[in-house]
Amino acid sequence: MGRGREPSAGQQVGVCLALFVLDLTVIAWLVFGYGMAGWADGYDRDNPSDAPGTAWQGMWLLAGGAIVTGGSLLALRWRAPGIMQLLVLGIGAGLLVALARSG
Repeated sequence: MGRGREPSAGQQVGVCLALFVLDLTVIAWLVFGYGMAGWADGYDRDNPSDAPGTAWQGMWLLAGGAIVTGGSLLALRWRAPGIMQLLVLGIGAGLLVALARSG
C-alpha cells in the first residue's frame, strides 16, 4: 500500500480524542450502574447481591469492546486509536473486575 492510503496523524489524534471521551462515558456509566446495584442491594438484604454480577457484565462488555474496536482499528492501520482503545477499555474492564471482587 502506498503512503497516501494511511490516515494522517491529525486524523488519528481526532479519532483518539473522540473515542476517549466516548470510552470514559461508557466506563462511568457502567461504574454508576454498579454503584446503583450496590445501593439497591442495601434495601434487599434477603436476596444475594446483584452488584458483583453487574460489574462482571460490564467487564465483559468492555473487554469485548476493546477487542472488537481496538482490533478493527489496528486491522485498518489506525494504530494510535486502536492501541488507545485496547488500553482504555482494558483498564476499564480491570476496574470493574476489581469492583466485582471487592463486592
